[in-house]
Amino acid sequence: MCGRYASTRSDSDLQAVFEIAETVGDEVPPSYNVAPTQTIRTVLERAPKDEPESDAVRQLRSVRWGLIPSWAKDAKIGSRLINARSETITEKPSFKKAASRRRCIIPADGYYEWEKRDGAKVPYFLHEQGVLAMAGLYELWRDPTKADDDEDRWVWSATVLTSPAADALGHIHDRSPVVLPPELRASWLDPTLTDLSDVSELLAAIPEPRLEPYEVSTAVNSVKNNSPELLTPV
Repeated sequence: MCGRYASTRSDSDLQAVFEIAETVGDEVPPSYNVAPTQTIRTVLERAPKDEPESDAVRQLRSVRWGLIPSWAKDAKIGSRLINARSETITEKPSFKKAASRRRCIIPADGYYEWEKRDGAKVPYFLHEQGVLAMAGLYELWRDPTKADDDEDRWVWSATVLTSPAADALGHIHDRSPVVLPPELRASWLDPTLTDLSDVSELLAAIPEPRLEPYEVSTAVNSVKNNSPELLTPV
């Protein structure tokens, strides 16, 4: 799974890497310990906010980590939907609609995972060269407690897709984020690709990531800790 990650790159860096045309929302401060329900940056393609009938453009947008389905009664469910199994997103009611029309990328420096060892949980940081483009889904949820003229009435949220971990990483955890190589990112973000069978084929074409894991301090266990030292190998 993916329950913590690091994301320290500036908007300008992400704009260059992902060829962003429109940036929405305030810049999110660098974080070495991103946790569920926090605000994160995502890459997605939608029509511009003021031109809903126009062609989709690539956006860098702030959302909440933990997907809230459009049919949810309240936002609490989002804390349980920080990850989605890639094998079942085209079937599960919580993700099926988003899998068809609202796919995104969640940029990261890398993510943390805990290996069970001798009765203890040992944290690792897993990364690759450059930005880690984690495949995700996003959703819009109408907050019933907000007035119709309230700008915050729509809550944007996202989840990270996971798949069975590659053999080289399976000893740490049995699942890992789905990482998009550069050549498949445009197809993943394409909002005109709506047939779920095509989405399944695209997922099947994503290669196993070549990630480098190294052990880090147990200080990462607490979300209160957030400093560059969390990424220091031990």
